[in-house]
This record gives sequence, C-alpha cells and structure tokens, in this order.
Amino acid sequence: MMNEQRFQSLSHWGAFTAVVADDRVVRCEPFARDPAPSPMLDAIPAMVHSDLRVARPAVREGWLKGRTQSDRSKRGREAFVEVGWDEALRLVAGELERVRAAHGPSGLFGGSYGWASAGRFHHARTQLRRFLFAGGGCVDQLGNYSWGAAQFLLPHVIGTFAPVTGRVTDWASIVANTKLVVAFGGLAIKNGQVTAGGAGEHTMAKWLRAAKDAGVEFVVVSPTRADAPDFLGAQWLSIRPNTDAALMLGIAHTLIAERLHDDAFLARYCTGFERLREYVLGSVDGVAKTPEWAASICEVPTDAIRTLARRLAANRSMITVAWSLQRAQRGEQPYWMAIALAAMLGQVGLPGGGFAFGHGSTNGVGNPRLDLPAPELPIKANPAARAIPVARVADMLLHPREPFEFNGHTDYYPDVRLVYWAGGNPFHHHQDLNRFRRAWAKPETVIVHESWWTATARHADIVLPATTVLERNDVGGSSRDRYVFAMHQAIRPVAASRNDFDIFNELAVRVGGEDAFNEGRTEMQWLRWIWDGVRESAGSRGVELPDFNVFWERGYVELPPPEKPFVLFESFRADPDANPLKTPSGRIELYSERIASFGYDDCPPHPAWLAPNEWLGAPAAKRFPLHLVTIQPPDRLHAQMDPGPVAQANKIAGREPIRLNPSDAAQRKIKGGQVVRVFNERGACLAGAVIDDGVRSGVAVMATGAWYAPDAKGLELAGNPNVLSLDVGTSRLTQGCAALSVLVEVERYAGKAALPPRSSPVSSPTPAPVPHARSRKTPAMRRGTVLQRAQPPRKTARRKPR
Repeated sequence: MMNEQRFQSLSHWGAFTAVVADDRVVRCEPFARDPAPSPMLDAIPAMVHSDLRVARPAVREGWLKGRTQSDRSKRGREAFVEVGWDEALRLVAGELERVRAAHGPSGLFGGSYGWASAGRFHHARTQLRRFLFAGGGCVDQLGNYSWGAAQFLLPHVIGTFAPVTGRVTDWASIVANTKLVVAFGGLAIKNGQVTAGGAGEHTMAKWLRAAKDAGVEFVVVSPTRADAPDFLGAQWLSIRPNTDAALMLGIAHTLIAERLHDDAFLARYCTGFERLREYVLGSVDGVAKTPEWAASICEVPTDAIRTLARRLAANRSMITVAWSLQRAQRGEQPYWMAIALAAMLGQVGLPGGGFAFGHGSTNGVGNPRLDLPAPELPIKANPAARAIPVARVADMLLHPREPFEFNGHTDYYPDVRLVYWAGGNPFHHHQDLNRFRRAWAKPETVIVHESWWTATARHADIVLPATTVLERNDVGGSSRDRYVFAMHQAIRPVAASRNDFDIFNELAVRVGGEDAFNEGRTEMQWLRWIWDGVRESAGSRGVELPDFNVFWERGYVELPPPEKPFVLFESFRADPDANPLKTPSGRIELYSERIASFGYDDCPPHPAWLAPNEWLGAPAAKRFPLHLVTIQPPDRLHAQMDPGPVAQANKIAGREPIRLNPSDAAQRKIKGGQVVRVFNERGACLAGAVIDDGVRSGVAVMATGAWYAPDAKGLELAGNPNVLSLDVGTSRLTQGCAALSVLVEVERYAGKAALPPRSSPVSSPTPAPVPHARSRKTPAMRRGTVLQRAQPPRKTARRKPR
C-alpha cells in the first residue's frame, strides 16, 4: 500500500487536498465545505506531471547562436537547447543590463496577466513587476482583458469600477427582495467554476436555485440558450450579438413614452438625463429609438421589448450584465445604458434593485462576504511611469513611437526591445494571433517563465521553468470568497523548476535591486507578513483571526458572514449629499461633460447605439455571415490545462468544438463530428462541429483556450478562435479588448490536417534533472516533516548582497 500524505492547497477552480505518494500527486480531493466543486480539479495531477512540463532552462537555437541578430520570425518554429541555471541567469541578466543601458526602462516590457496562481505571494505578475520596478522600472500594462472597457468607463459614470470586480448587490438581497432579474449576457453556471484568487465554495448554482425557489423570475438576453441553466425556467430572448445597447434603448423609449420612468429619482440622483432623453426620442439625430427601431437591429420582437419594459417598471428589478458584453467594439455602450435603465426605473440603491455586473461571469460575484481585503503582496510605484492599455500590446510592438489616445490623453508607444513575460499566455488572450505573431517578432529578446510548453514558451528566446502551485508554499484567497487558505507545498519542484521569487531573487543579485525586491524576507517570512496584514485588517473591523502558526496548522480560516445583505449604492440613495459619488457631479452621470471634452466619436458623452465594424447587420456579413461568439470553456480556465484529461475528453477529432444552429449546418452540409474550417480575412482554424438548436441562427459558438498550434501555412490546428478575432480597441476612451466583434464563415474541411503538437520543442533533452538547493527541498522537507504540519521558520537576519 502506498504511503500517502495529504496537503491543503488552492487553485482558481477551487480549494482541494492534494494526495501525494512517492513525490507524485495521486489525486486532488475537493474542499469538504465546497457545495459544488469543479471537475477541473481532476486534471491537476496529470498536468503537474505532464510530459509538456518545461524541465530545465532552455534557449532558442537561433538566438543562442546569433543573439539579437537571429531571425526572430522563427520564434515558435525553432527548437530549443537546454542550459544550466547559471548559464540561463547569466544570459537573462546580460540582456536586462544591455537593454537598460542602451534604451532605458522604456526598452523593457513587463508582460504578464493575472490568473497565474491563486496564491497571492507566488503570483507571477506581482513578482515580475516587483522585480522590474526594483531594478529601475519598465513599460507596464493598464487594465485587463476581462473587463477592461468597464474599468475605465465606470469611474466617469458612477465614480468607481468596484461593481465590475464583484462588489455588487449580493444574492441574499436579491433572493429576499427581487421579483425580476434581467441578465444581459446570461448566467452560465460553467463560468462559476473559477475565480481569481481561488474559492472555498462555489455558490452560483446555490444562489440561483434559492432565487428561483423564492419566486424570482428570470429573463436571459443572449444568442445562446445555454447561458441560463434549465432549472431557472428563464425566458430566453435570442438577440443578435453586440446589439444589447439597441435593445436597452428600445426599452428606454417605452419607459419614456408610457411615463414609466422615475422623474424624481432622475432629478435627485442623476445628471444629464434630459440629454439622453432627447437622444432616445430622436430629437438629436431624427431617429426615435422605438421598440420597432430596436427590433430591426437586435431582432428581438417588438412586443417582447415593450413587455419587458413594462415588467421592469412593475417589479423590483435587477439588471445584471455579463462581463462579455463590454468585450466588443463599442462595448462601453451596453454597460452605460444598463446603468441608465436602472436609474430610469428609480431602483438604484434599493434592496434587490438597480444594476450589477458579472453575476454570471465568475464565481463569487454577489456572494455575501464581509468587506475585507484578500491576501495581497504589495507593489511599489513603477519608477519608469510608463504603461499601455493591456490589450494594445501588438500595436505597441508594431508601431513604436506612434501616438495613441486613451481615456482623454494622448501618449506614444515606447520602443520595446525586450519582453519579459511571467504568468499568463498572450497567445491565448490576445486577438488576431497572426498579427500578434508578427508583432512578437519585433523585440530583440523574449524571456518567459513557464511551467509548460505553451505557445508563449515556444515563441520565446529564453524559457525558465517555473513551479506549479503544489511545488511551493503560499497564502491564497479572493475578495469574493469567505475563506482564506494556507497552501502547503506538496511535492519537490518537478525536474529543475524554480519558483518565480527564487528566480527573480537570484537575478536581482546579479543586476541590482535585491534589497528592494525581497525586502530581507524569505518565502515563509513573506507569507507570515501577508497573513499579518489580513489579520490586522480584519481586526480593525472587529473580526479576530488566529495568528499565523495556528492558521498554517489549520490550513484555512472562514470569515464570518456579514450582518446584513450588501446593497450597491444604498448609502448614496439614503443621502446623496452626504454620500456623493466620485464623479464630477457627485451623481450618476447619464451625460458626461468630461467624456464630451475628449471629443471621441467612438464614445459619445451619453450611452448610444454605435454599430461595430463586424456584426450581422454589417456589409461584411455578406461574405462572412456567421457571428462568432467566443465563450469561457466549461472544462478549463482560459488556456490552463487544455492538454489535461478533462478538456481533452471534450475535443472532437482532437479539435475544439464549434456549435452551429441546425439550419446553418444544413446550409453548409455539415454534420456533427465533422472537422470544419472556420475562417475570415485574418486567419483560419480547424474545429469539430456540434449541431445545437440552442444556438441562434447566424451565430457560431466556440470556447477560447485551445493551445495555439499553426501549421507551416498558418492554418491553426487546435481550434484557437483568436486567429479570427479583431485586434482593435473598444474605443479611444477605454482601449479594451474587442474579441466578441468578429464575423466568420464555416465550411467542411476536405484536407487531412495534422493534429496539434503535444511534445516538447527541446532538441536534445538533458537526461537527468539538476536539483536546486534552495527550492528543491524546503527546510521543512529536509527535516523530514510533513509540510501540512510544518511550523514557519524563525525570522532570520537580513541577507547581505553578494
């Protein structure tokens, strides 16, 4: 019988206990208090011990021979040579010093993107930024791909973007008070499997069932029926993608025409309604935004639009909008218009009423929780004071020194010579990957920390092997979840991998900034420091938490429930003069003078219908007549664990599925299970056809996250839809991701394409791993103790620079 040991840990798809035997993860058992654990946990053991792990530091052959004079277009197509850690760190340090000396901090791009680890200390983006900032700074990123447009719009309208991060009227208030929930973009339970920072409990299904049992009625506005679970019995309004703002305007016209709007609320709590009213009635452009007008755009029946407007006005109503709606060209408009509708109904700040964002986008949104911060590792200011909007990476690399507009300012793209990436996968989350690949060939050097041979690692020059969550200690938790977890190292680092903190610490010794980076603390001392911050914050709010030793031994703490349900803008409604919003007027701005001063024709000063370049009403739809809707996959997190058994079990002929309406499939003589080619002017990928009458006609649905794998002719083999998406900003105001504005055509694939590669690109692997003295075995492991019971080491003296 195997000698099994058990270790508490945490992932973005839930808390679990890792069962380990002979230094291998055997299985992952869900946290006992989780009512709906994610099946994605089943993929963790296979991925931790995958043949696709980056075993040792590796350098692209051409770069190793020619360094900055190598053919950069061969990134992604050239083999790698393994080198020792000393050689790899010497190469990385040399490049950092060379670029800083020749081009200053603006020559370095600190590329990363969240979701790298549920642990807050070993969060790759945080560690990367701390390292580069300590060494003099770099070009940083602003915003995110998930809700970047909302992040920069909402402060102009309601003074904060906190509601889009999850601080919205909670489910307890909705269950007790709401009669009608209208969900633009849906309430897909699959999205509730994950949350940044991890989850002790998955609550979306629990709260939806509670709302249904309490008599709450649901209307789901989406091009796919699957965006609402069957048990809700929701009314499905099958809308054309990207037309939600037009539908909302048609609802607003009915509210005004039938005098169902709340004049008193609009006068006391809002500014600019008269300007919006003129637009809705057609006084500005001669086009009244009637339900008939809206129906001609969104193809929701006129009677359904009027009926919905009347139901919203007659009931305590919650308008909730998925994050996906603002990930489209002109994606600001449905968010702004949803706020306007809630204001017109006069229900903002009432229990169970008003507006919200993200209830169906990730786990924990609306979860009742005390307003306490999650565990966090601090980041100091960037000395370079340079940053670009996160989704404009390709523009930056392709157009150095050219101007761009963003949120009322004009800036210039820096001339980046070195990209340093740790955490995240731009070959998953960026758009128009063929364009992105051309941009990626511009920098002189690309350095990546990665655990697996992802597309990002394959397109690097130097790859440093990083540990996974089970190969290090950490503290994890989310501001949307009631639990904070001690994450115990379960196994030794696989092969020669090291954690990001150790890698950056050793680099800081070589290039400078060691004291600023590590601040004299080891891993365990940092974890104690982070926990003490959580404990102090909780104590200031009257919540007593145990000391670090007790927390580490126990493995987790559960925060007490809030005393009463949270209602968004409750205090503002009670007294708007004493509790003004952080907008110029202190009120909800339905017309923004500040945005008007920017002069952006792609984001006017009030919500409006602005047609995207690609939608089913565009001229381009004659050539590419299907609107491609890309969704969060049900069997992985973004691209994480795509090669794992859970995701692979759902592939069709080794490709990502594409869902088609039966009429669209029949028109193209496509049958379920066949390999199809999905294409437009930007690129093409292969996929496996699924026929689904829950998909609106004229719409195709694919999950994101298949590992990017183009063949020699550029045909993407795995089914990565971002070879098709449009790489433009949502608008000049927010410059967010516009991945959901894309038209395609689909046809049966007659050729015989190779399967996506599933092997290491290393030319001649080193036969045996080289142990790393600092992270191969922790002090606790060398003492022979089980990490789950390990006490943190005594505080040591600050290490002197070597």
